[in-house]
Amino acid sequence: MTHTTIESDDTKDLLSAAQVMKKIRTAQERLAGHARVTPVLTSTTLEQRVGHAVFLKCENFQRVGAFKFRGAFNAMSALPREQRERGVLTYSSGNHAQAIALSGRLLDTPVTIVMPHNAPEAKLAATRGYGARVVLYDPDSEERETVAASLPDAARMTLIPPFDHYEVIAGQGTAAVELLDQIDAPAQRTIRRLLVPVGGGGLLAGCATAVKALAPDVEVIGVEPERADDAARSFRSGRLERIEHADTIADGTRTPSLGVRNFALIRELVDDIITVSEDDIRAAVYFLFQRMKIVVEPSGALGVAAMLAGATGSPSASGVIISGGNVDNTLFANIISSS
Repeated sequence: MTHTTIESDDTKDLLSAAQVMKKIRTAQERLAGHARVTPVLTSTTLEQRVGHAVFLKCENFQRVGAFKFRGAFNAMSALPREQRERGVLTYSSGNHAQAIALSGRLLDTPVTIVMPHNAPEAKLAATRGYGARVVLYDPDSEERETVAASLPDAARMTLIPPFDHYEVIAGQGTAAVELLDQIDAPAQRTIRRLLVPVGGGGLLAGCATAVKALAPDVEVIGVEPERADDAARSFRSGRLERIEHADTIADGTRTPSLGVRNFALIRELVDDIITVSEDDIRAAVYFLFQRMKIVVEPSGALGVAAMLAGATGSPSASGVIISGGNVDNTLFANIISSS
């Protein structure tokens, strides 16, 4: 695992938070009837453990088993028909791949996806099952962006990256809008903070934009593994930090760095980014299965991991984005049997 700093002054195309919020509202309209309004679950045991109310926004019940469907479908829906007909290209370790593949099937759009050869088998199989063309690469010796750009037909396709894209960010932000609606409307309940997993930063940037527009007093806190802490490093240094080949079971957070667009929103709107250990992540996956009977992938369990580990500071009613449930069968069995 190596650490590097990225110097970037690519700010000419950055949008304001208000502009991104408008895109989130448009994304809500595009996703209506296509994305699921996922449930918000609570657990008396969890609340007793952490000492405050907790509302889990369960995107593991979203289409393709992860929040990524929101951003992928929104971004593809925003394309003119002629662009969709020429095809969409992306790169992903799994959840974005599945989301683009399913969106392509729903929108009758051919898709090509560059995936690491060691991606979880369940995610590879699901992506192919939705009808996508999958191109494998070796993450130890190749850069996925380079592999994608070198494909013979790359020039005619539209690239929709996993997180550094405003329509993707906007789609992901709809999860936070839903959560605020779901917990406020029934019983005038409120949260004081929102915990969001951090990989490439699209979910965190989108959720932070929505929360600060709709409930500006709510803290937004990103959570990532200690072994893949590029976002936390970047947040503190003010520069994009990069980590190659992060060794964490949370495969959805192995993205080497945040994107430029995501980072600008995160620096402006996010209150803090904290980290959790591999043992914390395993304990959270086990707790969610054993006590709440839900299957959550390690990346999706980061917020709960932080709370159970006492990493979130003073007790305060919290919302938590459970980002996905696409866990490798062998890894999940190992976590459950060894906990």
